[in-house]
Amino acid sequence: MLNYKVIFNIVGFLLILDGIAMMLGIPFSIYYGDDDILVLLLSGVGTSLIGFILYYLTKSSNKDIRKREGYIVVSLGWLAMTIFGAIPFVIYGAIPSYTDAFFETMSGFTTTGASILNNIESIPHGLLFWRSLTQWLGGMGFIVLSLAILPILGIGGMQLFIAEVPGPTKDKIHPRVRETAKRLWGIYVILTVAEIILLFVGGMGFFDSICHSFTTMATGGFSTKQSSIAYYTSPFIQYVIVLFMFLAGANFSLHYYWLHRKIKPVTQNEEFRFYFYLIVGFTLLIFFGRVFDSTIGVELTFRESLFQTVSMITTTGFVSADYEMWGVFFHVIFFLLLFIGGSAGSTGGGIKVVRHLILIKNSALELRRLIHPRAVIPVRYNKSTVSQDIVLNIMAFLLFYIAIFVFGSLVMSFIGLDFLTSMGAVATSLGNVGPAIETVGPVDNFAHIPDIGKWFLSFLMLMGRLELFTVLIIFSPAFWKK
Repeated sequence: MLNYKVIFNIVGFLLILDGIAMMLGIPFSIYYGDDDILVLLLSGVGTSLIGFILYYLTKSSNKDIRKREGYIVVSLGWLAMTIFGAIPFVIYGAIPSYTDAFFETMSGFTTTGASILNNIESIPHGLLFWRSLTQWLGGMGFIVLSLAILPILGIGGMQLFIAEVPGPTKDKIHPRVRETAKRLWGIYVILTVAEIILLFVGGMGFFDSICHSFTTMATGGFSTKQSSIAYYTSPFIQYVIVLFMFLAGANFSLHYYWLHRKIKPVTQNEEFRFYFYLIVGFTLLIFFGRVFDSTIGVELTFRESLFQTVSMITTTGFVSADYEMWGVFFHVIFFLLLFIGGSAGSTGGGIKVVRHLILIKNSALELRRLIHPRAVIPVRYNKSTVSQDIVLNIMAFLLFYIAIFVFGSLVMSFIGLDFLTSMGAVATSLGNVGPAIETVGPVDNFAHIPDIGKWFLSFLMLMGRLELFTVLIIFSPAFWKK
Protein backbone atom coordinates (compact mmCIF):
# COMPACT_ATOMS: atom_id res chain seq x y z
CA MET A 1 0.00 0.00 0.00
CA LEU A 2 1.25 3.46 -0.86
CA ASN A 3 2.46 5.65 1.98
CA TYR A 4 0.39 8.72 1.12
CA LYS A 5 1.36 10.59 4.28
CA VAL A 6 5.05 10.63 3.44
CA ILE A 7 4.22 11.73 -0.11
CA PHE A 8 2.27 14.77 1.07
CA ASN A 9 4.82 15.40 3.82
CA ILE A 10 7.60 15.81 1.26
CA VAL A 11 5.43 17.78 -1.17
CA GLY A 12 4.57 20.12 1.71
CA PHE A 13 8.26 20.56 2.47
CA LEU A 14 8.97 21.32 -1.20
CA LEU A 15 6.23 23.96 -1.22
CA ILE A 16 7.84 25.60 1.82
CA LEU A 17 11.07 25.88 -0.16
CA ASP A 18 9.15 27.00 -3.24
CA GLY A 19 7.57 29.85 -1.31
CA ILE A 20 10.87 30.94 0.20
CA ALA A 21 12.46 30.94 -3.26
CA MET A 22 9.70 33.22 -4.61
CA MET A 23 10.64 35.89 -2.09
CA LEU A 24 14.31 35.93 -3.07
CA GLY A 25 13.51 38.37 -5.87
CA ILE A 26 12.26 41.04 -3.42
CA PRO A 27 15.71 42.65 -2.89
CA PHE A 28 15.94 43.29 -6.65
CA SER A 29 12.44 44.78 -6.66
CA ILE A 30 13.45 47.11 -3.83
CA TYR A 31 16.72 48.10 -5.51
CA TYR A 32 15.09 48.88 -8.86
CA GLY A 33 12.01 50.49 -7.28
CA ASP A 34 9.56 48.05 -8.87
CA ASP A 35 6.01 47.48 -7.65
CA ASP A 36 6.00 43.68 -7.47
CA ILE A 37 7.27 43.47 -3.86
CA LEU A 38 3.89 42.79 -2.27
CA VAL A 39 2.99 40.22 -4.93
CA LEU A 40 6.17 38.22 -4.34
CA LEU A 41 5.77 38.51 -0.56
CA LEU A 42 2.13 37.38 -0.50
CA SER A 43 2.72 34.59 -3.03
CA GLY A 44 5.79 33.34 -1.19
CA VAL A 45 4.26 33.47 2.28
CA GLY A 46 1.01 31.90 1.04
CA THR A 47 2.81 29.05 -0.73
CA SER A 48 5.05 28.37 2.26
CA LEU A 49 2.08 28.48 4.64
CA ILE A 50 0.15 25.91 2.58
CA GLY A 51 3.29 23.79 2.42
CA PHE A 52 3.81 24.07 6.18
CA ILE A 53 0.21 23.04 6.92
CA LEU A 54 0.57 20.04 4.61
CA TYR A 55 3.93 19.17 6.18
CA TYR A 56 2.69 19.61 9.76
CA LEU A 57 -0.45 17.50 9.27
CA THR A 58 1.63 14.58 7.96
CA LYS A 59 4.72 14.90 10.18
CA SER A 60 3.85 11.71 12.09
CA SER A 61 4.01 9.64 8.91
CA ASN A 62 6.17 6.58 8.43
CA LYS A 63 9.35 7.93 6.79
CA ASP A 64 9.93 4.90 4.57
CA ILE A 65 10.17 5.87 0.88
CA ARG A 66 9.97 3.04 -1.60
CA LYS A 67 10.26 3.24 -5.37
CA ARG A 68 6.57 3.89 -5.91
CA GLU A 69 6.48 6.76 -3.43
CA GLY A 70 9.66 8.13 -5.04
CA TYR A 71 8.11 8.30 -8.48
CA ILE A 72 4.93 9.96 -7.19
CA VAL A 73 6.84 12.50 -5.09
CA VAL A 74 9.00 13.57 -8.03
CA SER A 75 6.06 14.00 -10.42
CA LEU A 76 3.65 15.47 -7.87
CA GLY A 77 6.34 17.70 -6.37
CA TRP A 78 7.22 19.15 -9.77
CA LEU A 79 3.55 19.70 -10.55
CA ALA A 80 2.80 21.33 -7.19
CA MET A 81 5.74 23.73 -7.46
CA THR A 82 4.59 24.75 -10.93
CA ILE A 83 0.97 25.26 -9.86
CA PHE A 84 2.01 27.62 -7.07
CA GLY A 85 5.01 29.07 -8.91
CA ALA A 86 2.70 30.52 -11.58
CA ILE A 87 0.69 32.54 -9.05
CA PRO A 88 2.96 35.66 -8.82
CA PHE A 89 2.76 36.21 -12.60
CA VAL A 90 -1.05 36.08 -12.51
CA ILE A 91 -1.53 38.27 -9.42
CA TYR A 92 0.79 40.97 -10.72
CA GLY A 93 -0.76 40.82 -14.19
CA ALA A 94 2.49 40.17 -16.04
CA ILE A 95 0.81 37.03 -17.39
CA PRO A 96 -2.94 37.51 -16.81
CA SER A 97 -3.95 34.06 -18.09
CA TYR A 98 -3.29 31.25 -15.62
CA THR A 99 -2.84 28.86 -18.56
CA ASP A 100 -0.04 31.05 -19.91
CA ALA A 101 1.48 31.49 -16.45
CA PHE A 102 1.42 27.73 -15.84
CA PHE A 103 3.03 27.11 -19.24
CA GLU A 104 5.78 29.68 -18.54
CA THR A 105 6.45 28.28 -15.07
CA MET A 106 6.46 24.66 -16.22
CA SER A 107 8.85 25.72 -18.97
CA GLY A 108 10.98 27.22 -16.22
CA PHE A 109 11.06 24.32 -13.77
CA THR A 110 11.60 21.80 -16.56
CA THR A 111 14.35 24.03 -18.05
CA THR A 112 12.61 24.03 -21.43
CA GLY A 113 12.79 27.76 -22.09
CA ALA A 114 9.70 27.93 -24.31
CA SER A 115 8.00 31.26 -23.60
CA ILE A 116 4.73 33.05 -24.24
CA LEU A 117 6.07 36.52 -23.34
CA ASN A 118 6.14 39.20 -26.03
CA ASN A 119 7.70 42.02 -24.00
CA ILE A 120 10.08 40.55 -21.44
CA GLU A 121 11.76 43.88 -20.66
CA SER A 122 8.46 45.26 -19.30
CA ILE A 123 8.32 42.70 -16.49
CA PRO A 124 9.62 43.93 -13.09
CA HIS A 125 12.98 42.66 -11.87
CA GLY A 126 11.65 40.58 -8.98
CA LEU A 127 9.42 38.52 -11.25
CA LEU A 128 12.19 38.22 -13.84
CA PHE A 129 14.50 36.92 -11.12
CA TRP A 130 11.86 34.37 -10.03
CA ARG A 131 11.42 33.33 -13.66
CA SER A 132 15.17 32.67 -14.00
CA LEU A 133 15.34 31.05 -10.57
CA THR A 134 12.72 28.45 -11.55
CA GLN A 135 15.15 27.23 -14.19
CA TRP A 136 18.17 27.25 -11.89
CA LEU A 137 16.27 25.21 -9.29
CA GLY A 138 14.87 22.89 -11.93
CA GLY A 139 18.26 22.45 -13.57
CA MET A 140 19.87 20.19 -11.02
CA GLY A 141 16.51 19.24 -9.60
CA PHE A 142 14.75 20.84 -6.71
CA ILE A 143 14.35 17.41 -5.18
CA VAL A 144 18.07 16.68 -5.37
CA LEU A 145 18.54 19.87 -3.34
CA SER A 146 16.12 18.48 -0.80
CA LEU A 147 18.13 15.27 -0.55
CA ALA A 148 20.74 17.19 1.40
CA ILE A 149 18.06 18.16 3.94
CA LEU A 150 15.54 15.29 4.09
CA PRO A 151 17.86 12.85 5.89
CA ILE A 152 18.08 15.37 8.72
CA LEU A 153 14.30 15.10 9.01
CA GLY A 154 14.56 11.33 9.23
CA ILE A 155 13.70 10.64 5.61
CA GLY A 156 16.09 8.64 3.42
CA GLY A 157 16.51 9.88 -0.11
CA MET A 158 17.76 6.99 -2.28
CA GLN A 159 14.47 6.38 -4.06
CA LEU A 160 14.13 10.08 -4.89
CA PHE A 161 17.66 10.12 -6.26
CA ILE A 162 16.87 7.16 -8.52
CA ALA A 163 13.68 8.80 -9.79
CA GLU A 164 15.17 12.27 -10.30
CA VAL A 165 18.77 12.17 -11.59
CA PRO A 166 18.60 12.25 -15.40
CA GLY A 167 20.05 9.63 -17.70
CA PRO A 168 20.32 5.83 -17.82
CA THR A 169 23.45 5.83 -15.67
CA LYS A 170 23.78 7.25 -12.17
CA ASP A 171 27.41 7.90 -11.33
CA LYS A 172 27.36 8.42 -7.59
CA ILE A 173 30.26 10.61 -6.52
CA HIS A 174 29.77 9.46 -2.95
CA PRO A 175 27.98 6.34 -1.70
CA ARG A 176 25.72 8.39 0.55
CA VAL A 177 23.00 10.18 -1.40
CA ARG A 178 23.00 13.24 0.82
CA GLU A 179 26.72 13.73 0.26
CA THR A 180 26.24 13.20 -3.48
CA ALA A 181 23.53 15.86 -3.56
CA LYS A 182 25.69 18.30 -1.61
CA ARG A 183 28.64 17.84 -3.92
CA LEU A 184 26.54 18.13 -7.07
CA TRP A 185 24.99 21.33 -5.81
CA GLY A 186 28.39 22.61 -4.70
CA ILE A 187 29.74 22.20 -8.22
CA TYR A 188 26.55 23.76 -9.61
CA VAL A 189 26.94 26.84 -7.40
CA ILE A 190 30.67 27.22 -8.13
CA LEU A 191 30.10 27.17 -11.90
CA THR A 192 27.17 29.57 -11.61
CA VAL A 193 29.18 32.09 -9.59
CA ALA A 194 32.11 31.79 -12.01
CA GLU A 195 29.84 32.61 -14.95
CA ILE A 196 28.24 35.55 -13.13
CA ILE A 197 31.69 37.06 -12.56
CA LEU A 198 32.84 36.53 -16.15
CA LEU A 199 29.64 37.96 -17.68
CA PHE A 200 29.80 40.97 -15.37
CA VAL A 201 33.46 41.56 -16.22
CA GLY A 202 32.52 41.24 -19.90
CA GLY A 203 30.11 44.17 -19.67
CA MET A 204 26.75 42.56 -18.89
CA GLY A 205 24.80 44.20 -16.05
CA PHE A 206 24.96 42.51 -12.64
CA PHE A 207 21.25 41.57 -12.59
CA ASP A 208 21.35 40.22 -16.14
CA SER A 209 24.58 38.34 -15.34
CA ILE A 210 22.86 36.54 -12.47
CA CYS A 211 19.75 35.67 -14.46
CA HIS A 212 21.64 34.47 -17.53
CA SER A 213 24.05 32.43 -15.42
CA PHE A 214 21.11 30.78 -13.67
CA THR A 215 19.51 29.81 -16.97
CA THR A 216 22.80 28.83 -18.64
CA MET A 217 23.84 26.38 -15.91
CA ALA A 218 20.32 24.98 -15.90
CA THR A 219 20.44 24.62 -19.71
CA GLY A 220 17.15 26.48 -19.58
CA GLY A 221 17.44 29.40 -21.97
CA PHE A 222 15.22 32.04 -20.34
CA SER A 223 16.65 35.49 -20.99
CA THR A 224 15.91 38.92 -19.56
CA LYS A 225 15.84 40.23 -23.14
CA GLN A 226 13.20 39.59 -25.78
CA SER A 227 15.90 38.97 -28.40
CA SER A 228 17.75 36.56 -26.06
CA ILE A 229 21.56 36.53 -26.37
CA ALA A 230 21.35 38.26 -29.77
CA TYR A 231 20.85 41.42 -27.68
CA TYR A 232 24.49 41.15 -26.60
CA THR A 233 26.83 41.59 -29.54
CA SER A 234 29.98 41.17 -27.43
CA PRO A 235 32.00 38.15 -28.62
CA PHE A 236 33.37 37.73 -25.09
CA ILE A 237 29.89 37.41 -23.56
CA GLN A 238 28.75 34.96 -26.21
CA TYR A 239 31.86 32.77 -25.90
CA VAL A 240 31.52 32.73 -22.10
CA ILE A 241 27.94 31.52 -22.44
CA VAL A 242 29.04 28.89 -24.98
CA LEU A 243 31.64 27.60 -22.51
CA PHE A 244 29.20 27.29 -19.64
CA MET A 245 26.47 25.77 -21.82
CA PHE A 246 29.03 23.14 -22.79
CA LEU A 247 29.95 22.51 -19.14
CA ALA A 248 26.29 22.34 -18.09
CA GLY A 249 25.57 19.80 -20.82
CA ALA A 250 28.34 17.48 -19.58
CA ASN A 251 28.01 14.90 -16.79
CA PHE A 252 28.47 16.70 -13.47
CA SER A 253 30.45 13.77 -12.12
CA LEU A 254 33.17 14.74 -14.59
CA HIS A 255 33.29 18.27 -13.17
CA TYR A 256 34.00 16.70 -9.78
CA TYR A 257 36.96 14.88 -11.31
CA TRP A 258 38.15 18.07 -13.00
CA LEU A 259 38.08 19.98 -9.72
CA HIS A 260 40.15 17.23 -8.09
CA ARG A 261 42.61 17.20 -11.02
CA LYS A 262 41.63 13.70 -12.09
CA ILE A 263 41.86 14.21 -15.83
CA LYS A 264 41.93 10.58 -16.98
CA PRO A 265 38.31 9.72 -16.01
CA VAL A 266 37.22 12.72 -18.09
CA THR A 267 39.32 12.20 -21.21
CA GLN A 268 38.56 8.48 -21.29
CA ASN A 269 34.83 8.87 -20.77
CA GLU A 270 33.17 7.70 -24.00
CA GLU A 271 30.05 9.79 -23.59
CA PHE A 272 32.04 12.98 -23.02
CA ARG A 273 34.17 12.31 -26.11
CA PHE A 274 31.09 11.59 -28.22
CA TYR A 275 29.40 14.73 -26.82
CA PHE A 276 32.46 16.81 -27.77
CA TYR A 277 32.71 15.27 -31.26
CA LEU A 278 29.01 15.91 -31.92
CA ILE A 279 29.41 19.59 -31.11
CA VAL A 280 32.57 19.92 -33.20
CA GLY A 281 31.06 18.00 -36.11
CA PHE A 282 27.77 19.91 -36.30
CA THR A 283 29.52 23.25 -35.75
CA LEU A 284 31.85 22.64 -38.68
CA LEU A 285 29.00 21.34 -40.84
CA ILE A 286 26.97 24.49 -40.23
CA PHE A 287 29.99 26.79 -40.48
CA PHE A 288 31.21 25.45 -43.83
CA GLY A 289 27.65 25.36 -45.09
CA ARG A 290 27.34 29.09 -44.42
CA VAL A 291 30.78 30.63 -44.67
CA PHE A 292 31.00 30.82 -48.48
CA ASP A 293 27.64 32.60 -48.76
CA SER A 294 27.95 34.68 -45.61
CA THR A 295 28.47 38.45 -45.71
CA ILE A 296 29.02 38.90 -41.98
CA GLY A 297 32.62 37.73 -41.72
CA VAL A 298 34.31 34.44 -40.85
CA GLU A 299 34.54 34.96 -37.08
CA LEU A 300 30.87 35.93 -36.63
CA THR A 301 29.77 33.08 -38.90
CA PHE A 302 31.79 30.64 -36.79
CA ARG A 303 30.54 32.13 -33.53
CA GLU A 304 26.90 31.92 -34.59
CA SER A 305 27.38 28.34 -35.83
CA LEU A 306 29.11 27.29 -32.59
CA PHE A 307 26.68 29.11 -30.32
CA GLN A 308 23.53 27.68 -31.89
CA THR A 309 24.97 24.17 -32.08
CA VAL A 310 25.95 24.12 -28.41
CA SER A 311 22.68 25.78 -27.42
CA MET A 312 20.58 23.15 -29.20
CA ILE A 313 22.58 20.04 -28.29
CA THR A 314 22.73 20.99 -24.61
CA THR A 315 18.99 21.85 -24.78
CA THR A 316 19.70 25.36 -23.45
CA GLY A 317 17.80 27.13 -26.20
CA PHE A 318 19.52 30.52 -26.11
CA VAL A 319 19.40 32.36 -29.44
CA SER A 320 22.22 34.47 -30.88
CA ALA A 321 20.89 34.54 -34.46
CA ASP A 322 17.79 33.62 -36.44
CA TYR A 323 18.88 30.28 -37.89
CA GLU A 324 15.64 30.04 -39.87
CA MET A 325 17.06 32.71 -42.16
CA TRP A 326 19.97 30.44 -43.09
CA GLY A 327 18.07 28.17 -45.47
CA VAL A 328 16.08 24.92 -45.54
CA PHE A 329 19.15 22.71 -45.09
CA PHE A 330 19.81 24.31 -41.71
CA HIS A 331 16.15 23.95 -40.75
CA VAL A 332 16.62 20.20 -41.04
CA ILE A 333 19.90 20.28 -39.10
CA PHE A 334 18.45 22.21 -36.16
CA PHE A 335 15.33 20.04 -36.14
CA LEU A 336 17.57 16.96 -35.81
CA LEU A 337 19.50 18.61 -32.98
CA LEU A 338 16.26 18.74 -30.98
CA PHE A 339 16.57 14.96 -30.57
CA ILE A 340 20.11 14.70 -29.20
CA GLY A 341 20.06 16.11 -25.67
CA GLY A 342 22.79 16.65 -23.11
CA SER A 343 24.88 14.08 -21.28
CA ALA A 344 23.52 11.75 -18.63
CA GLY A 345 24.01 13.33 -15.23
CA SER A 346 23.89 16.85 -16.70
CA THR A 347 21.22 19.51 -16.36
CA GLY A 348 20.38 19.03 -20.05
CA GLY A 349 17.17 17.41 -21.23
CA GLY A 350 16.43 15.35 -24.32
CA ILE A 351 17.21 11.75 -25.16
CA LYS A 352 20.78 12.04 -23.80
CA VAL A 353 24.07 11.46 -25.62
CA VAL A 354 24.83 8.16 -23.88
CA ARG A 355 21.61 6.59 -25.15
CA HIS A 356 22.52 7.49 -28.72
CA LEU A 357 26.03 6.12 -28.19
CA ILE A 358 24.89 2.78 -26.79
CA LEU A 359 22.21 2.44 -29.46
CA ILE A 360 24.82 3.06 -32.19
CA LYS A 361 27.17 0.52 -30.62
CA ASN A 362 24.44 -2.08 -30.29
CA SER A 363 23.28 -1.53 -33.88
CA ALA A 364 26.84 -1.95 -35.19
CA LEU A 365 27.30 -5.11 -33.15
CA GLU A 366 24.01 -6.48 -34.46
CA LEU A 367 25.58 -6.67 -37.93
CA ARG A 368 28.42 -8.75 -36.49
CA ARG A 369 25.94 -10.96 -34.66
CA LEU A 370 24.16 -11.66 -37.95
CA ILE A 371 27.43 -12.85 -39.44
CA HIS A 372 28.39 -14.82 -36.30
CA PRO A 373 25.05 -15.89 -34.79
CA ARG A 374 26.64 -18.12 -32.14
CA ALA A 375 29.11 -15.51 -30.91
CA VAL A 376 28.46 -13.64 -27.68
CA ILE A 377 29.30 -10.03 -28.49
CA PRO A 378 28.36 -7.67 -25.66
CA VAL A 379 28.07 -3.91 -25.87
CA ARG A 380 30.91 -2.19 -24.03
CA TYR A 381 30.82 1.29 -22.56
CA ASN A 382 33.83 2.82 -20.80
CA LYS A 383 35.53 -0.60 -20.94
CA SER A 384 32.66 -2.26 -19.06
CA THR A 385 30.04 -4.60 -20.42
CA VAL A 386 26.59 -3.04 -20.71
CA SER A 387 23.95 -5.44 -19.46
CA GLN A 388 21.23 -6.50 -21.85
CA ASP A 389 18.67 -5.00 -19.45
CA ILE A 390 20.15 -1.53 -19.95
CA VAL A 391 20.22 -1.95 -23.73
CA LEU A 392 16.58 -3.05 -23.72
CA ASN A 393 15.69 -0.14 -21.43
CA ILE A 394 17.30 2.31 -23.85
CA MET A 395 15.51 0.76 -26.82
CA ALA A 396 12.20 0.93 -24.95
CA PHE A 397 12.88 4.56 -24.00
CA LEU A 398 13.56 5.50 -27.63
CA LEU A 399 10.46 3.65 -28.80
CA PHE A 400 8.31 5.50 -26.26
CA TYR A 401 10.01 8.78 -27.16
CA ILE A 402 9.30 8.39 -30.88
CA ALA A 403 5.73 7.19 -30.23
CA ILE A 404 5.01 10.18 -27.96
CA PHE A 405 6.56 12.54 -30.51
CA VAL A 406 4.37 11.14 -33.32
CA PHE A 407 1.24 11.15 -31.15
CA GLY A 408 1.98 14.65 -29.89
CA SER A 409 2.52 15.97 -33.42
CA LEU A 410 -0.84 14.55 -34.44
CA VAL A 411 -2.53 16.17 -31.43
CA MET A 412 -1.02 19.58 -32.18
CA SER A 413 -1.98 19.27 -35.85
CA PHE A 414 -5.54 18.35 -34.80
CA ILE A 415 -5.92 21.55 -32.76
CA GLY A 416 -4.96 23.70 -35.75
CA LEU A 417 -1.17 24.05 -36.00
CA ASP A 418 0.58 23.51 -39.32
CA PHE A 419 2.59 20.31 -39.83
CA LEU A 420 6.12 21.67 -39.24
CA THR A 421 5.11 23.83 -36.28
CA SER A 422 3.36 20.83 -34.69
CA MET A 423 6.46 18.67 -34.97
CA GLY A 424 8.74 21.47 -33.80
CA ALA A 425 6.60 22.35 -30.78
CA VAL A 426 6.36 18.72 -29.65
CA ALA A 427 10.05 17.97 -30.25
CA THR A 428 11.26 21.04 -28.37
CA SER A 429 8.85 20.49 -25.45
CA LEU A 430 9.67 16.80 -25.10
CA GLY A 431 13.39 17.54 -25.41
CA ASN A 432 13.23 20.59 -23.06
CA VAL A 433 15.01 22.74 -25.65
CA GLY A 434 12.95 25.93 -26.18
CA PRO A 435 13.11 27.27 -29.75
CA ALA A 436 12.24 25.00 -32.66
CA ILE A 437 11.17 25.73 -36.24
CA GLU A 438 8.44 27.60 -38.14
CA THR A 439 6.08 29.64 -35.90
CA VAL A 440 7.84 28.44 -32.74
CA GLY A 441 11.28 29.24 -34.16
CA PRO A 442 14.14 31.25 -32.63
CA VAL A 443 12.54 34.70 -32.99
CA ASP A 444 8.98 33.52 -32.26
CA ASN A 445 7.31 32.13 -29.16
CA PHE A 446 4.38 30.00 -28.02
CA ALA A 447 1.87 32.79 -27.30
CA HIS A 448 -0.24 31.90 -30.34
CA ILE A 449 -0.68 28.24 -29.34
CA PRO A 450 -4.29 27.49 -28.26
CA ASP A 451 -4.79 26.96 -24.51
CA ILE A 452 -5.41 23.23 -24.88
CA GLY A 453 -2.12 23.01 -26.78
CA LYS A 454 -0.26 24.82 -24.01
CA TRP A 455 -1.56 22.38 -21.38
CA PHE A 456 -0.60 19.45 -23.58
CA LEU A 457 2.89 20.83 -24.26
CA SER A 458 3.32 21.51 -20.52
CA PHE A 459 2.64 17.84 -19.87
CA LEU A 460 5.22 16.90 -22.52
CA MET A 461 7.76 19.19 -20.84
CA LEU A 462 7.20 17.40 -17.54
CA MET A 463 7.51 14.00 -19.19
CA GLY A 464 10.70 15.00 -20.97
CA ARG A 465 12.31 16.48 -17.87
CA LEU A 466 11.52 13.41 -15.76
CA GLU A 467 12.73 10.94 -18.39
CA LEU A 468 9.33 9.62 -19.58
CA PHE A 469 9.23 6.50 -17.42
CA THR A 470 8.90 8.46 -14.16
CA VAL A 471 5.61 9.91 -15.40
CA LEU A 472 4.42 7.06 -17.62
CA ILE A 473 4.77 4.48 -14.86
CA ILE A 474 2.20 6.35 -12.77
CA PHE A 475 -0.36 5.76 -15.52
CA SER A 476 0.36 2.04 -15.53
CA PRO A 477 -2.33 -0.13 -13.86
CA ALA A 478 0.40 -2.37 -12.45
CA PHE A 479 1.83 0.60 -10.52
CA TRP A 480 -1.33 0.90 -8.40
CA LYS A 481 -1.71 -2.78 -7.63
CA LYS A 482 -0.88 -3.86 -4.09
